[in-house]
Amino acid sequence: MPSIDIPIDTLILPGLNGSPQGHWQRHWARDNPESRVVEQFDWACPDRQSWLQQVEQQVEMVGNDVWLVGHSLGCVLAAHFAQSRLASRVRGALLVAPCDLDTTETLHPCIIRFGAMPQARLPFPSLVVGSLNDPYMPVDRLRQTARAWGSDLVDIGDAGHINIASGFGRWTAGYDFLDLLKARAGRSTYPVTQDGRLFTAAVANVGLALN
Repeated sequence: MPSIDIPIDTLILPGLNGSPQGHWQRHWARDNPESRVVEQFDWACPDRQSWLQQVEQQVEMVGNDVWLVGHSLGCVLAAHFAQSRLASRVRGALLVAPCDLDTTETLHPCIIRFGAMPQARLPFPSLVVGSLNDPYMPVDRLRQTARAWGSDLVDIGDAGHINIASGFGRWTAGYDFLDLLKARAGRSTYPVTQDGRLFTAAVANVGLALN
């Protein structure tokens, strides 16, 4: 029986040092044949232009509109991609544990050539999922960044950087956030509280599950 080509509709954007095996992003890519990880030539010393070129190349290769799923510096990459000529091809972005560039540069010795933290409103629907004790993003900066991007925001409590080190494996519960994003993208408005958190009981439930 001939193989069936499954159209790619989701591009996964890892952050600094890539997402190693065992990271939820790698699990998601394996579990969902319609997803693809955007690989970079240099994960250790990120260059914004080089990373953006890889995303643009993948968007052009896919040929149809896509969802973005970013983690850490991958979220910042998605925000920079909003200025790309191909930004109109993005249906929405799930941005998990975005990192603050100043904090990240302090924690890592390699030069991060990513410019300033993007502050422009994103031209596509977006949902930021953050943590109250993320070493890469202070809570006040998390809220400020989500507000600047025009993103809905939900924190899942003390969850670290929402990665392997903080106990997150396959994180199938995270798919509920992707479903929330897709629901938001299909509406003109979406219910949020005054502090920017999603006003839904489902959020509280999915935030507790790590695997």
